[in-house]
Amino acid sequence: MPDPILQPASAVAAWTPVATAGLSIDVRDDLTIAGIAPFRGKAQAVSEALAERYGLALPAACRRISGDDITLQWSGPDQWIAIAGRGAARDLEVELKPLLAGLAAVVDHSDARAVVVFSGKHARDVLAKGLPIDLHERAFRVGDVAITHANHIGVTITQTGNEPAYEIMLYRSYADSFADWLRHATAELTA
Repeated sequence: MPDPILQPASAVAAWTPVATAGLSIDVRDDLTIAGIAPFRGKAQAVSEALAERYGLALPAACRRISGDDITLQWSGPDQWIAIAGRGAARDLEVELKPLLAGLAAVVDHSDARAVVVFSGKHARDVLAKGLPIDLHERAFRVGDVAITHANHIGVTITQTGNEPAYEIMLYRSYADSFADWLRHATAELTA
């Protein structure tokens, strides 16, 4: 019998997805996430190893790239995050550690992060209520990544599509506060 204390649970306890004609917001609880921190002087070797295995090299600062079964995202100076679906019990930490042995530290972030996806014509309007960055298409494009805050909660935002679509990653311990801010930010659209 599984241990009830160690059962998977959503990062947001009382989340209700938003689905209107111009806005969709939902939590992604189906991801495996691993942080990659190359050892000094090893970033190029890490990039080459990832390119050989997945066909993707480490992206430049403030960028994200996606392949068939993995996404690589810059997450700060000399730091990247690998993201993939958790299907078939996939675990990126377990998958990447042998590949990057001696080249980088690989740490599981799957249960430490919450991921919220936004899409629709009102996505920018809602995010503008709490993010102090310019999300206009002239300034922030598909594949762009920014480390910023949303209503004083540290987040990493990526534009994932032109419709527009965004993904916000934040520390799991702030997920309920973030969801509370979202309820207020979307009130006029969901009433």
